[in-house]
Amino acid sequence: MPVKVAVAQMDPKLGQNAVNLARILALFREATGEGARLVVFPECAVSGYGFATLEAGYAAAETIPGPAADALAAACRGTGAYAVVGLLERDGSENLYNSAVLVGPEGVVGVYRKAHLPLLGVDRFTTPGDSGFRVWDTAIGRVGIAICYDLRFPEAARVLALAGADIIALPTNWPDGSQNAPQFVTRTRALENRVFLLACNRCGEESGFWFFGHSQISDPGGNVLAEAGDGEELCYADIEPEQARQKRIVLRPDAFELDTVGDRRPDLYAALVKA
Repeated sequence: MPVKVAVAQMDPKLGQNAVNLARILALFREATGEGARLVVFPECAVSGYGFATLEAGYAAAETIPGPAADALAAACRGTGAYAVVGLLERDGSENLYNSAVLVGPEGVVGVYRKAHLPLLGVDRFTTPGDSGFRVWDTAIGRVGIAICYDLRFPEAARVLALAGADIIALPTNWPDGSQNAPQFVTRTRALENRVFLLACNRCGEESGFWFFGHSQISDPGGNVLAEAGDGEELCYADIEPEQARQKRIVLRPDAFELDTVGDRRPDLYAALVKA
């Protein structure tokens, strides 16, 4: 059955959590008003990204559950829809995580902490994620999460696919210089894993960086179903999550068939797990 999904490209304001949360909720209401059952927001949408110190980032961090997660849960209960939203997370320790939360009508469904950290923005100070690559069953399909730089590591998306993801939500902050991500990498990850990939970038300028937008929804064939421009924008697509469970591509029966998941050779991949 088709499911309408959306990516909500927006311009978060650094350290202005209340302002950003109000904008997130407004975009969520607009998207769900158009029938979207899943809305993906950018990396660090609640807090902004370009913090100059650990202390500044930590001051903008929230617990999960917390103010943003609770407000999102209330919005989801009112619509029956789901949201994936990026935020900075603190857990009672000194650690600061670049996280994304999956929220639905039932409340907080899951939390992912960014595993791969570039030398950029607040990621210069965050702790590498310890949550692993998990997939959550929802009323609209099986949803996994990765964040921004994680996309550059094919193992991350592959683990999510092996765990049964129909949809990979990718909150991201792609600055100028990363245009090859939506040009090549998003659709490649979708194609090689036969999944839907919802990549939501931010837009605008922050801390000396310009973020170019071009959020994107790709299907299991690597085709772009929707793509934003460089400003604030909601993009929609109708998807059928069950298509992501059909890993084998039959171009000509018994003559030309491909299965990039089933045809793997794990016995030859030992080098991938060596430190």
